[in-house]
Amino acid sequence: MRTDERAPDPALRTALTKAAWRILPLLCLGYGIAYMDRSNISFASLQMNDDLKFSAAVYGLGAGLFFLSYAALEVPSNLLLVRFGARRWLARIMLTWGVLSVGMMFVKTPMQFYVMRFLLGMAEAGFFPGVVFYLSQWFPAQYRGRAMNGFYFAFPLSSVVMGAVAGPLLNLDDAFGLAGWQWLFLMEGLPAIALSGVIFFCLADSPAQAAWLTDAERSAIQQRLANDRAALGGADHSLWRALLDPRVLRLGICNFCIMFAGYAYLLSAPAVLQSATGWNATRIGLLVSLSAVAGSLTMLLNGWHSDRHRERYLHTVTPLVVIACAFLVAGLTTAPWIAAATYAVVFIAITAVQSTFWLIPGDSMHGRSAAIGVAAIGSIGMIGAFAGPSAFGWLRDHTGSYQAGLAALFIPYALAATILLRARFTERAQPSVGAGVVTAS
Repeated sequence: MRTDERAPDPALRTALTKAAWRILPLLCLGYGIAYMDRSNISFASLQMNDDLKFSAAVYGLGAGLFFLSYAALEVPSNLLLVRFGARRWLARIMLTWGVLSVGMMFVKTPMQFYVMRFLLGMAEAGFFPGVVFYLSQWFPAQYRGRAMNGFYFAFPLSSVVMGAVAGPLLNLDDAFGLAGWQWLFLMEGLPAIALSGVIFFCLADSPAQAAWLTDAERSAIQQRLANDRAALGGADHSLWRALLDPRVLRLGICNFCIMFAGYAYLLSAPAVLQSATGWNATRIGLLVSLSAVAGSLTMLLNGWHSDRHRERYLHTVTPLVVIACAFLVAGLTTAPWIAAATYAVVFIAITAVQSTFWLIPGDSMHGRSAAIGVAAIGSIGMIGAFAGPSAFGWLRDHTGSYQAGLAALFIPYALAATILLRARFTERAQPSVGAGVVTAS
């Protein structure tokens, strides 16, 4: 992370460089494992649904229940993180979700599937907002956007790993009496358990407790963060006023649409691809990995271009329109190459959206209002992530194919793009309020 252009203090420059190298790789790895453990059922379903006789509706409901409990516990989890410290609480989160992820291998009935997915969401709840809060205790506002992009980089990279290992793990079917999907849950859950120990012993709760900073470096970070807090002023809104801010409601609805459609598709994508192409899990995994590599490059490019031009809306709207059009085309044909191309285009564009969408709240809100607003926008989106997979599975069962569901996904993405375009004109007509919780520079 470059810090020289805005950090004339050598101590601050060195401190931020140390923090970036010591903190971001660890948190990036944690988020990558988290995304893999919440999404690996998309590959497990290729065998699990047949073995356990799960319908698409049963699978979709179970897949979505993760996000319902996650949304409900995001704020309480963050309050506990503040109380117990990031090191202890993030390690606890990783340990419990790792154990539960491994426990998914013992699922036999729909009710057990529902309960385990719900508990997994409870266990993981708070990891993402906890990291956002944690980074705000280390990186001044003008560097926080780049720190967040470094953290988000785990999203496409985890898909590279998941795509590469899913096929070989599923091919272990019947090895030592375990099904391939059981091997998948076992081997992809263990890294979270191991990393929980690394986080507990290696992560520093704050600059004040980082033994690897000198006194001058520690003081430089703390002084810059204090200046940021002073610059925010005292104009924060009350809880309810912040929650009812039209900007929060607009972005919350937009995030609902994005998460509804995104997880509806991504958690069923391997099954959709197998149905359309007849490919095995290994070939599907290769497509997932290659798309994720391209997506990681797109994420960096879109984020860099957005930072350079200080523009967030069009950098988010453009990939949303691309995704909407891709789904409309996919819903109108069953051609195998269209299904494969749709996945690649959708995943690449989704990563581009992630690199800029969460920078919008920080550019238009500040202080406590931004903290509350970002949490509210995220929780509304998680409700969409719960509803999307369930609705997609229901459509599959009632129409006999995935085509209706794919075509229907055009609607939420088009709606999200429309909301953001309107928000862009509204925000441009209002004065900027300053830096926020998730800003870029």
